Amino acid sequence: MFAFVSGWNDASNGPLLPRIQKVYNLNYAVVSLLFVFSCVGFISGAIGNVFLSERVGFGKLIVLGSALQAVGYSIQAAAPPFPAFVFGYFVTGIGLALQEAQAVSYVAKMKDKAELKMAIFMAASPGAVVSPLVATHFSTVPRWSFHFLTSLGISLANVVILSAVFRFKKQDECLAQIGVPAGDRGTSNRGEFRQIIALKEVHLLALFILFYVGTEVTLGGWTISYIINVRGGGSSAGYISMGFFGGMMVGRLALHWVNEKVGERRALIAYAVLAIALEFVVWLVPSLAGDAVAVASIGILLGPMYPIAMNHAGRVLPRWLLTGSIGWIASVGQAGSALLPFMTGAIASKAGIATLQPILVGFMAVMTGFWLLVPASSHRHD
Repeated sequence: MFAFVSGWNDASNGPLLPRIQKVYNLNYAVVSLLFVFSCVGFISGAIGNVFLSERVGFGKLIVLGSALQAVGYSIQAAAPPFPAFVFGYFVTGIGLALQEAQAVSYVAKMKDKAELKMAIFMAASPGAVVSPLVATHFSTVPRWSFHFLTSLGISLANVVILSAVFRFKKQDECLAQIGVPAGDRGTSNRGEFRQIIALKEVHLLALFILFYVGTEVTLGGWTISYIINVRGGGSSAGYISMGFFGGMMVGRLALHWVNEKVGERRALIAYAVLAIALEFVVWLVPSLAGDAVAVASIGILLGPMYPIAMNHAGRVLPRWLLTGSIGWIASVGQAGSALLPFMTGAIASKAGIATLQPILVGFMAVMTGFWLLVPASSHRHD
């Protein structure tokens, strides 16, 4: 259920951005503050997760995160003044960070067919496919903010389901129930956060995820504005966002056999090169239909990258630091989800939204470079 809600949240922004700009009379740079506040909330939640994970426990913390997400949506649904509206993104960001760190580390600690389980978990986000349909509808009606009432209802269902399934138990208890024994907790006397920060693998993976998430959010968030203003698309251009996020969901499942056959590391490099080539197609070929197909295909290629990176984290990082490490990596990624779209919005305010495609090509190239720097060895620090 968390994967559904997370996908729903991420895919809502693109179709709604033009309407939010119009309602609040904002330029590209100012409306990008939505991404910034979401990022600040996510980083706050991720840092809090490091310190709260052992003290509060998996079951309680993941439910707390889902409850905070519901609070954020309740603020946004009222369409308050813009400062309060962006504060809703901050609260939602905290909630998503707590849930993601706990959920991804839970899956990463599974033993049998861990890669397949991670791919299924990451792909179980039809919310990212449905959300653009709903958001595109609400972007054209007077009560546009009622989209967030729909989000609120889904997030409340998430609270109930997470409470019923995990029953506020510790992570080791939940894993033991499915036959996964508790791992070594380590012998270092240093604090957990200091141990995490000392690992170069954490920082390289975090930088890769920063550009990956930033590219994903920039593409999913700004492409609709690009299609409307540069390619002459109408309000139905929001459905292109559905194709992108639907492609990501399909790619995470359909390309799993490729990952197994050629190796996840090589597969990710191949996906990145092909995605860059398709981004050149969107940039240089002035075809609305062609752009829609290319964007969906880029989604298919980008889709497997996040689960591949998280699987790699599970292989190269100490098991007892995995929850905190993934929380930190994800929080840096969310920094990218604010920094890169904000940079794009600031540049678009000066040079026009037509600059989106060369910017995305640059982001993808840097992302690929950081992946090449991530150690391929599965050596642990255990």
